[in-house]
Formats: sequence, C-alpha cells, structure tokens
Amino acid sequence: MKNLKYIYISLGILVFTACNDPEDVDLEPEVMAEALVELNAGSADFSTYVSLGNSLTAGFTDNALFIAGQENSMPNLLSAKFALVGGGAFSQPLMNDDIGGLLAGGTQIEGFNPRLVFGGAGPVDLEEVAGPVASTTDIILNNPTGPFNNMGVPGAKSFHLLAPGYGNAANLAAKLANPYFVRMTGATPDARILELAMAQSPTFFSLWIGNNDVLGYALSGGDGTNLITDQPTFDVAINTLVTTLTSSGAKGVMANIPYVTSIPHFTTVPHDPIDPAENDFAAQVPTLNTVYGALNQVYNAMGETARVVVFSDSLNNAVVIKDESLTDISAQITGAFNANPAFPVFVTQLGLSEEAAPLVASLLGATYGQTRPATENDLLVLPSSNVIGTVNEESFAALSAADLPPAVAGQFSVEGITLPLGDKWVLTPEEQDEIKIATDQFNATITSAASAAGLAFVDANQLLQDLDQGGVTDGDFTLTANLVTGGGFSLDGVHLTARGYALMANEFMKAIDAAYQSNFEVSGSLFNIGNYPTNYSPALQ
Repeated sequence: MKNLKYIYISLGILVFTACNDPEDVDLEPEVMAEALVELNAGSADFSTYVSLGNSLTAGFTDNALFIAGQENSMPNLLSAKFALVGGGAFSQPLMNDDIGGLLAGGTQIEGFNPRLVFGGAGPVDLEEVAGPVASTTDIILNNPTGPFNNMGVPGAKSFHLLAPGYGNAANLAAKLANPYFVRMTGATPDARILELAMAQSPTFFSLWIGNNDVLGYALSGGDGTNLITDQPTFDVAINTLVTTLTSSGAKGVMANIPYVTSIPHFTTVPHDPIDPAENDFAAQVPTLNTVYGALNQVYNAMGETARVVVFSDSLNNAVVIKDESLTDISAQITGAFNANPAFPVFVTQLGLSEEAAPLVASLLGATYGQTRPATENDLLVLPSSNVIGTVNEESFAALSAADLPPAVAGQFSVEGITLPLGDKWVLTPEEQDEIKIATDQFNATITSAASAAGLAFVDANQLLQDLDQGGVTDGDFTLTANLVTGGGFSLDGVHLTARGYALMANEFMKAIDAAYQSNFEVSGSLFNIGNYPTNYSPALQ
C-alpha cells in the first residue's frame, strides 16, 4: 500500500521544435545583414541599464537558477540589444554551475534544489536522469563580487526590494533574508535591493515585480502559509520604487502580473486524473463505494449532495479534496454513525471488531467533515501529480497509532482517494477569486505608476493569457502554455524557457519603442526566438 500510485500525466509524444542545446546559442548581439532602417535609441539612454525584479528577471527556469538560464535571462538578452545603441556592460550574479541548487557552508539549503529535466513522461529531478549531482554554489563560501546590473532576486516580493537585511545571512534562520540576495550584498549585507540598484546611477531600468505577492499564496494552494500582500503595502512599495528609480531622470519599462490561471503549474493536472485502468483501480471501486456509500447516506440526509463521492470503474475519476470553505460537519457524521445500529456491522466488513465502531465513526467524521469531489473549476497544483494515489505516511502512522491494522490504516491514507487532498494541493474557486481580485488591484497600481512616470509598459498578463489561449506566434515559431511541449514555459510550469524569455524581451523592446521612439522592431533588431532553446540537456552541468 505504501507505494500505491494511480496517477500518470500523459504528455503525449514529446516534440521539441528546433530545440537547440544551450551551447549552440550565440549570445553575442544579433545584427541583421540588411536592417530595414538604422537602429537608434530614441530618447532612451541605455548606457547604464539596471534590472530589478524577482525570478522572472533573474532567469530562473526549470525550478532553479543556473548559469545557462541566467545567460538567457530577459535582462541579459535586452542588454545585448541595448549595447548596439550605447548600452554598457551588464553584470549578473552568475551561479557556479549548471546544476542549480544552493549550499550554505557545504550543506544543501532546504527547498533550493538542482534543476528539473525531462524524464520521458514529465519533469523529474536532475538526479533521476543524470545520476548523483552536487551543487557547488555556496552562499557562505563562494559569492560573486558586484555591483550587479541584474538585481532580479528569485522569491522577492514587492516590499522586499525595500527591505534592509534581506541579503544578510544572519537573518536566514528567522526567514527574513533570501539566500539568492545574500550572494549579492557582499560587504554591505544590510543593503536594500533598491539601494544597490541606485548606487549604479542607472540611466535606464526595467522593473517587473509583484508576481510573488500573489504567486506565493497560489503555489501553496492558498493554505495560509504564504499570504497575499496587503494592498497598502504593495502600493507603497511600487510607488517608492518608481519614484526613486526615476528621481535622477532615468527612463524605464515596467510589466504587470499574470493571472495564475494562465500558468501550466495550475492547469496541467486535471481534476479527474484517476484512471480505473491503472494499478487495478477498477477492482477496488466496489470497496471504495461501500465506504463512501455510508458517508453518502449522511451527506444526502443533510442535503449536502455536492459532497457525494461515487467512483467509476470505467471513467476517469475526480480526486477527493478538502475544501475549507465548506461547513464542517464532522460532528454530524460521527453522531450519525454512532446512532446507526447497523454501523458496527459495517465496521466488521473492514476487518475490524464491532467494538471499534466508535473509533471508526470519530475518524470518519474528522476526515470527511469538509470534503467533496474536485470539479473542473478547481485547480490542482503541479506537484500534486506526484502525490495523488500515494499513501500519506503521516496519516498511516496516525491511524496505526489509533490501533487500526496496517492494511486498514493504509487503505484509508491514499491521497485524493480515501484521504482527501489537503488545501496546499488545490486552489478552490474561492481562493482563485481572492487571487484574481488581488492581481487586478496590483496591476492597476502598476499601470498607474508607469503611466504617471511616463514609463514604457508591458502587459505581461495579456501575453501569458494569449500563450494559454491558442499561443503566440513570433517569426516562424508559435509558443503555447502547454507544459513541456508548448515551448513557452519551463518544466516547473511557472517560469519561462529561454525561448519564452526571448519572446518577453521582444515585448519589452516593442514597449520601449512605443514610449521612447526607439526602433528595435522596425529596424529588424528583435530576437529570432528560434535561436533560443526550449529545454536544457541533463548533460549540461
């Protein structure tokens, strides 16, 4: 039972369109042989370009930061074009390898792991394909020396760009610092991200921040461990950033926040992934329906028909989830079972004695008091694909400690089947509404700040919606939001591929053209996105 698994995400036949290995990509500035018109910067001054943001600015991809991804970061690509019209050198806090992951004094930092790669059916950890790997980037032993033009810090929220001590290793234990920013602060560990950016006297900047102010909540399934930033804090952060960055006359470009419903991290795992043909699931349907049949009687008696669970032996089945927006009827379930004279007989069908009936009634009430089948309106986060159908070890241990036999404890601990998926694995419609409302309000702040300061503006939200709703064509290539095969999103389902970052860089240049009368587009100076890879080889280390 402990290795039971019922879910496989079918990604079909993997087709990479013109997937170059990163070593094949020429990162030198591209110059068209016959430009339509001579390239010019318009009223923009790119001599000192500084980029501020989070992982999307840093070049994060495949759930990690590594050299090849950083070299294909959107700001680094932009700097190559800016260099054609007076832009200066562009420095990045490069990692030590193409493995990804972070160490602190030789010990792997929890949650900062090597990159994902394609494993034949979907994303897997690098070690599953390449064998043992060892990260070499250590925030205590080998940090690079700044200043850095790319001030993108993975994980940063809007207000973190203003926070002192966010790059001080002494604050890591209290979770008030970010390991990626610790690498960048050098001899000034308490310096703010904005402070280090302004110390370079930028003449031009890009600011793409705010995604994590809602994304952190979404990635945690809205379970309360990572809250949405409050509106006043966000407003102060954005307006302070823009006011400061433009205080010496610098021009710049801003981008807004995409909807999570456009991101494959939230759209890849279906609500009904349990295939009865897999792992003999069909043979277990009668037993499952016997158990849920007893619960369904209580649900129906209470008029809670949306909670009824019936498994099929011929059609794909929805997972069972815990929905904290539902009224908790744990006590009513337990009471109904204890009052039913037939319940002890039902308990014996599970291989238990009649004396166990009160215990089982209590356990069923506690487990199923706020549960229902998932619907197409629920969004399951991508990591749930590795959990659904497996035995939850904590539940197994707790039930075993309650004197249930191991076989029964295992049977009632199967994630998404007998054990409802926890809040962290699912975004319910109510949680999605919270995220959308916050995103719209944050985007209104970003748009207003950009407009008031006369900055160029990129509607990244619309671009990623277009990726999700049919795709975006650039030159000879069409990118979509499909995981693995779409070419736009990397294997973590949140961050872009190198080709996706090249597409975004083109959108930034178009916005700069519109605001400052440069002519990147009409001069034929945009990127050919086909020259940038959609995947990185496991051998790249």
